[in-house]
Parts: sequence; C-alpha cells; structure tokens
Amino acid sequence: MNIQQIRNATLVIEYAGKRFLIDPVLANKGAYPPVQNSVRQDQNNPLVDLPTSIDNLINVDAVIVTHLHLDHFDPVAKDVLPKDLKMFVQNEEDANEVKKAGFSNVEVLQEDTVIEGIQLIKTKGQHGRGEVLKFIGQVCGVVFNHPNEKKLYIAGDTVWYDGVQEVLEKNHPEIIVVNGGDNQFLEGGSLIMGKDDIYEVHKAAPNSKIIVSHMEAVNHWTLSRADLKSFIHEKGIAAYVFVPEDGEEYTF
Repeated sequence: MNIQQIRNATLVIEYAGKRFLIDPVLANKGAYPPVQNSVRQDQNNPLVDLPTSIDNLINVDAVIVTHLHLDHFDPVAKDVLPKDLKMFVQNEEDANEVKKAGFSNVEVLQEDTVIEGIQLIKTKGQHGRGEVLKFIGQVCGVVFNHPNEKKLYIAGDTVWYDGVQEVLEKNHPEIIVVNGGDNQFLEGGSLIMGKDDIYEVHKAAPNSKIIVSHMEAVNHWTLSRADLKSFIHEKGIAAYVFVPEDGEEYTF
C-alpha cells in the first residue's frame, strides 16, 4: 500500500490496486474563517496550501468521508469531485447531505462493506471527551482489509478511548493512521489525539506502524509536528511513529 499525507486529514491511499481519497478538503489556503472559540483567530483555514494539484487528488476510485465537518469535506470538494464517483459515508444522515450536494453513488459504510475485493470495516470514534460530545457530532474510522495487503486502520477524528482499543484488539492492524494535532476549543480539552493518546495507541499495538495526520492545517491545533517528534524520540518509539509533512508518502 501507499499512503500519502495531503493536508489536514486528507489522504490518498493506494490499496490493493485501488486509489482512495480520504476526507477531501480542497480549498485554497485561507478560504474559510477560523474555527471559533479557539486559538489563532487571526488565521483563516486551511492554514497551508495543497501540496499537489486537485486534478491529481480527484483521480481516484472512491472517496471516504468520515464525517461532514468543514475540515474533512469542504465546498470545493463538493464542487470538483465527479458526481458519479463512489462515496462512502458513516451513516444515513451524512449520506442524505452528500446526495443533496449532487452525488449519485453514495453508500453507508457497514462492518462488512466490500469494494473490488477490499473489505472496509466501519469503526467507532469519539470526537473529544465530556460535554463537547453533546454537540460535536458523530464520527467514524475505517479498517481496510485485503489478502494481498497489510491491514490498515484509519482512526479518524477520535481521542484514545476504549472504542479505539477494541478496534485494535479485534482487527490487529499493522498500519494505523491517527489524527493527532490535539485540536481543541478554548474549553473542553482534546477533540482528537494528542501525544499521550498516540502513545496509548503505540502501547496497545506495539508492533504496528503509526502515521500521524491532521497536523498544523486548521487554526485550532495545539500540538506541533516538532513537539510530537521530540516526544516520540523521548519515548524511544521513532521506529514506529511517523509524522509526515504534507505531500509525504509511505509505502508498506
């Protein structure tokens, strides 16, 4: 498989001969206002440019949208993606919204979805802790499985909690992508994984390779790549945890 970090949570994954676009946000730098009630209110989103052309990004076999927040599926993606492209979403509510945007080939992920021989297993996620869960909305992740590939787990916008541990124990993924910018509002704590969450993932899956996505691309991040790399080296796990720059690729 080949995994390319694009920007924020946007990824291009080549798996068992198919190309998947994950959580496409395709606007130019600064197109959207900052996430409110958070740091960097003077910076519009996305904070950085795409590292590759939109034409390259939309040349895929399918799109997976883990949830419909603006930093995971934006108006530009809705405009430029081919309307007959296969679109996978987490539930019927999201499916209806994606269909309203004009897409005609929308499927809700299940625990045993199959496309071209590739099994896609929808997984749970918890987009924060405590009171924020009352309004932040549902999210999902997905496990990719094929006999000719290593098992891949895209965790999505989740913190470390027992649901992630259950996915690891049940599926034993060899490659894991976590969203790890420790993005937060001014109150309420982490919305996605911080460095301690990522360390918990490593401890639960000590032989797996972990790629950390969703960093330094929207204004409410609180964990930098540099600080995460320092933490990884302090813990002695740099052989297992990778922090890609936008555009960087890994082949497994």
